[in-house]
Amino acid sequence: MYRILHAVITNSRSTLCVLLMIVLAGIGARMTIVVEADPGITIPLVNVIIPHIGISPEDADRLIIRPMESELRSLEGVEEVRSYAREGLASLTLEFDIDYDPDVAITEVRAAVDRAQAEIPGTSEEPVIKAVTMTDFPVIVASLTSETVSERVLYHLAVDLKYELESLSEVLEARLSGHREELLEAIIDPTQLEHYSISQQTLFNTVRNNNRLIAAGAMDTGQGRFAVKVPGLIENRQDVFELPIASTGDTVVTLDKIADVRRTFKDRHSYTRVNGQPAISVEVLRRPGANVIDMNEKIRVLVAEHIRNYPADVRLVLSQDQSPFAKQQVTELQGNIVTAMALVMTLVVAALGIRSGILVGAAVPVSFLFALVVLNIMGLSYNFMVMFGMLLGLGMLIDGAIVVTEYADRKMAEGLPSQEAYLAASKRMLWPVLASTATTLAAFMPLFYWPGTSGKFMMYLPITVFAVLVGSLMYALFFGPTLGALFGKVGSVDEKSVRQLQILEHGDVTALDGVTGFYARFLSNVLKYPILILVIVFAVLYVIFSLYGKYSPGYIYFVSTDPTYGRVSISARGNFSKDEIRDLVIEAEDTMMPLNGVNSYFTNTSSGNQGGRFFGGGGSRVDQIGSIFLEMADAREVGSTGRGILEEVRHRLAPLAGIDAEILEQEYGPRTGKDIQIQISSKFREDLEPTVEQMREYLDQLDGVRDVEDTRVLPGIEWEIVVDRVKAALFNVNVNEVGSAVQLVTNGLYLGEYRPNDAEEEVEIRLRYPRADRNIDVLDNLRVMTPNGSIPLSNFVIRKAKNKLDSIQRIDGEYIMNVRANVNPGVVADKKVNEVLQWLEESEFDSRIHIKFRGAAEEQNESLEFISYAFLMALLLMTVLLVAQFNSFYQAFLILSAVVMSTAGVLLGLLIFNQTFSAILTGIGIVALAGIVVNNNIVLIDTYNELRKSGIDEIEAIVKTGTQRLRPVFLTTVTTILGLLPLATNTSIDIIHREVIFGGQVSAYWVKLASSIVYGLSFASVLTLVVTPVMLVLPSRFRSMKQSLKVRLHKTASPVADSP
Repeated sequence: MYRILHAVITNSRSTLCVLLMIVLAGIGARMTIVVEADPGITIPLVNVIIPHIGISPEDADRLIIRPMESELRSLEGVEEVRSYAREGLASLTLEFDIDYDPDVAITEVRAAVDRAQAEIPGTSEEPVIKAVTMTDFPVIVASLTSETVSERVLYHLAVDLKYELESLSEVLEARLSGHREELLEAIIDPTQLEHYSISQQTLFNTVRNNNRLIAAGAMDTGQGRFAVKVPGLIENRQDVFELPIASTGDTVVTLDKIADVRRTFKDRHSYTRVNGQPAISVEVLRRPGANVIDMNEKIRVLVAEHIRNYPADVRLVLSQDQSPFAKQQVTELQGNIVTAMALVMTLVVAALGIRSGILVGAAVPVSFLFALVVLNIMGLSYNFMVMFGMLLGLGMLIDGAIVVTEYADRKMAEGLPSQEAYLAASKRMLWPVLASTATTLAAFMPLFYWPGTSGKFMMYLPITVFAVLVGSLMYALFFGPTLGALFGKVGSVDEKSVRQLQILEHGDVTALDGVTGFYARFLSNVLKYPILILVIVFAVLYVIFSLYGKYSPGYIYFVSTDPTYGRVSISARGNFSKDEIRDLVIEAEDTMMPLNGVNSYFTNTSSGNQGGRFFGGGGSRVDQIGSIFLEMADAREVGSTGRGILEEVRHRLAPLAGIDAEILEQEYGPRTGKDIQIQISSKFREDLEPTVEQMREYLDQLDGVRDVEDTRVLPGIEWEIVVDRVKAALFNVNVNEVGSAVQLVTNGLYLGEYRPNDAEEEVEIRLRYPRADRNIDVLDNLRVMTPNGSIPLSNFVIRKAKNKLDSIQRIDGEYIMNVRANVNPGVVADKKVNEVLQWLEESEFDSRIHIKFRGAAEEQNESLEFISYAFLMALLLMTVLLVAQFNSFYQAFLILSAVVMSTAGVLLGLLIFNQTFSAILTGIGIVALAGIVVNNNIVLIDTYNELRKSGIDEIEAIVKTGTQRLRPVFLTTVTTILGLLPLATNTSIDIIHREVIFGGQVSAYWVKLASSIVYGLSFASVLTLVVTPVMLVLPSRFRSMKQSLKVRLHKTASPVADSP
């Protein structure tokens, strides 16, 4: 290894060429790497959706979901199967192991669904199978609104815009929302059906038999070969008009004679509004690997050109644009990195001089550029996790360069030429630098095995730190010494400083002036009382851990920052029509508008989970009738925070009668949904409601809790048409014919599909009664055609009302219901979860009931469990490395004692500043500290061992070790703290754009992690300079005490032996 160092430093031209190549490659990587706000992780979920128009939740669960479950649950890698059945739909969500190949998962799910399709109703639509990814959520939404333009014109404009957007290479998909699908509707007169004795089955068979692709083949006559075609597909509305339905004598009855056929839209199931106006929206999805900032800029240019051709009254509104937030994170964190670099450089230059300071500071850009090359090669994106990994590595990456340069400075002060000094420094500090880098990497290594979505989300951090530290290691041992050999000069050139450097190396360090001399004299006195000092230190550590155990401010899963987006969930109970729902949601919309600080309002009246990308899991309320998505302006521009705006919304909507408005904040990091989520499951659905009711009552009266909701069945009715099969058989009528007759009054009788020339998708053909004949009363007067003529359904059908079952949910075959709630501002959710847990332990529930906490509580416990495991694994790895380096268990233990002190420092900081413990961020901070704080001890003990080998007395060696390493220990500690201090104090300092932001989104995101490292490193570094020297002298002191005890025992025993 020493030969490699000698070759690298002496062959400077080759080394500088490699350095230049890394710099240029890093600059190129930064220009081409994908930029995004969040890490692009693979979510291990696969959705299987099976639509079936008109099917009830019970039938969807029994006839579709159960056969599918039996096939899907046996697939390899499946950890959980969640199913959901509601009217007209059955869906299953499969959660795979996070490391399972998504392509393999999709293939296996398709095969299992194909096998199960034979067991589900043939009338079900083709299952839709899709993997859930981070790109399934829109990065920008373009909405078309108009007060005068017709719905059809607006629809076609939106379709044209959709295809234009999909022509961009970065766009994966542009999907429409707020529109209605096209429909060819045949409004039939019931009297005409009776007049011509036409049954519904006849209509269905006619359309089906006359709308087929017929491959008639070809004819070979011997004199030529000719293709024979039989056009059989319906291509336009005229073809439908001319369909022959029946014949009487020489007269043929076509469809247009008994029905008014028109091309229209399906009945509206939901309404979409933007800024208070009806709208059709185009949601744009990003292709994996696309740069969201560049992509959205292209979309804005395309939209600006497109809108010129629109009618004057059509407005196009862009909302939910993710690029400004991504750009803000990138620019603000990059600014913080540059600021930290400037602070670090200033400190190093002040301590080592301009030449040596620049030499050390150059490690920062070189290491960052090397890391960017590695990340780009691995196909990873440049996101906020990567940038914070760089910021975290900023203080650590110059440790090696400082140690090598400081040692070379001392050698040059002794008179060695720069090349010999830096060659000696690189050789002398080779193993300490390797050991300190290896132990730091060992601390981060277990983070690679973090399970679940949280692990994938945080994976970018250890990868970045690894890349940065490997780059810094190369610079400290190869590039830095090479540059130093060419341009190096002793940092402090005045005679006094040179003399002090010489005294440090060969003189009496207690005779030094200033801080170094004071520390040497202090250390000499402390070493006289090692046991007393250790007792005091252990007492302090015990008090800290005890106080934290008793007065802990609590635990949180991730971190909460001021939101940029908010969602208002509007809920109401009752059998509302779509228009009634629209009116209720518009009432809420009008009440809250206008709001200062809100850029756009996106309203949707459809129920279901509208949370998407920003609001976590857990699903929406079962009684949700609509939601209003709020995009808020920059708090610095409007003078009000996102939380303040959402509280104003809550205040305005509170007086509204008949509806319940729930305010949801945007979640950052891994999404978990509401603060408290309790899942109640059982094999028996009837057991769930009493338990849920009891739990709901408890949460309703619990202090500090709000927004309580549950997923019990909503009160409501549905009409059930009960067919007396025996009586129906007397009239030669079956259940299918009854169902067809009822469909004429509801969604319409499906006759088939056709593809018009001006449409990209097939259009359904449905037969319906006129609107005036589509109501509840008509159900009693429906007639059905039989061989004996038309007869009323009331002869063998009874219509009765029953309680409505809106949905059925199951997980792994067990029926489930959920109770969810949020906590009030200022209340720690973990403490409320513990209160609920205590109540559950004191309560009695049916033995067939299983209760489980989901959401943040589940993820938090899993994260804390893994962090504890990672911490122990890191300590074991570091122990192996340190024992291999020093060949001493005691010295390895001594080095690792700094980890205990750093952990105590973190807890002390949390107590003093009343900060909660973040399971992810604070936990990672403690694990990262384990690798950081040991570096000072490694260099101290390595220096001590070298001095002892030279024959110096133990006490003198310890004192000289401490004084020689005081400056590098100070520099490495303060540079790390200085780089993170602005974020630790919730301040973002961006010297590039000359901005100082207090309490901004970016700084608030990283307060927990940055502050934990600052607390732990500050506390541990101070104690290290005292405890490590004291523990070094402890073995000899114990040996001395043991020897003294033996002497005393010998003296005591001698008179006894001499007595007669």
